Amino acid sequence: MAFEFEEANSNGVIIKVVGVGGGGTNAVNRMIEAGVRGVEFIAVNTDKQVLENSGAAHKIVIGEKLTRGRGAGANPEIGTRAAEESAEEIANVLRGTDMVFITTGMGGGTGTGAAPVVAKIAKDMGILTVGIVTKPFLFEGKKRMELAEEGIAKLGTCVDSLVVIPNERLKQVSETRLTLLNAFIVADDVLRQGVQSISELINVTGLVNLDFADVTAIMSNAGNAHMGVGQATGKDKAEQAAMLAISSPLLETSIKGARGIIVNITASPDIGLDEVDVAASMIQKEAHPDAQIIWGAAFDTSLEDEMKVTVIATGFESAKKGAHQQDAYIAPKPIDNAPMAEAAPAYNAPVYNAPAMDNNANNGLFTNEYVDANAEAEPSNGDVISDSDFNDILTLFKKN
Repeated sequence: MAFEFEEANSNGVIIKVVGVGGGGTNAVNRMIEAGVRGVEFIAVNTDKQVLENSGAAHKIVIGEKLTRGRGAGANPEIGTRAAEESAEEIANVLRGTDMVFITTGMGGGTGTGAAPVVAKIAKDMGILTVGIVTKPFLFEGKKRMELAEEGIAKLGTCVDSLVVIPNERLKQVSETRLTLLNAFIVADDVLRQGVQSISELINVTGLVNLDFADVTAIMSNAGNAHMGVGQATGKDKAEQAAMLAISSPLLETSIKGARGIIVNITASPDIGLDEVDVAASMIQKEAHPDAQIIWGAAFDTSLEDEMKVTVIATGFESAKKGAHQQDAYIAPKPIDNAPMAEAAPAYNAPVYNAPAMDNNANNGLFTNEYVDANAEAEPSNGDVISDSDFNDILTLFKKN
């Protein structure tokens, strides 16, 4: 069920934020309360009662036939099926959109299960799709963390770029005691900064303008992404602001090795050229030597002595495997008489002048058939083992 809404105008570029599930809906509400402009807000949930309390102009109760508006019961499969049931409504509310942020708290039922479906719908429509999600606190339990990791991996295959915020890091960066409520507010504020910074880059006219094409060039099909906003005052404000932007203590990422970077510097009109140079040099030093860096600058008289540096970085080496994928799977050693796994990863053993293996065995398991020990073998860079050595080895195998 979709609620009616009025179209908003965002200076020619339509940016929408979709909050999925309870965490995503709360994040959207806090963005609205913070006065984020230039974007349209959509709240998507299986829980009708929670959704009715949202301040978003766009509200979609997904999977009403499945859940009867009562939530997903912490079951991501229910969240997935609910979003699939309401796919047409989701697509309708996204029509005409240029860029969409999918935000949710991973580990629950609706957000974990439905966010990848919403993202896939958006990306299939040709919309620049960015995921910004949180991982649960450790005290929320192993099961919830496992569900979150699975959801993040699925979402990573459905978005152009993905930013992951681990809630656990909130305990490390706060100088004062955090209440449970404040912790979630801080996490939501990181989501807000990411959305607001990109919206302002596109929609706010600056001294050196960045446009939507710049954002698309850096974030399209980019995988893991880093979004950082640093603000500082005083003598070392350029260095401090840049450091906070390139290595946010609340994120698991930095810009080290990034091949695509957007940088926007906002300050009062009397900002010194040397201060801009300090910030720019720090960013260039951390990025890949061949990185594509797109710069923007804007003046804001209200900042006075303050300097604000926004950095969006993508194109990390790990991103080539897809957004937020795990490290490559390492095949275990073969086990005698073990059932053969279908399409298992290939095992690349060191090459010697050894007895040939079955050329059709591409599944990572050794065959039990040896060919003639005197057969001609390819030269190798390893140590050369003589034919007599092979005969000794074969004799030993036969004895065992």
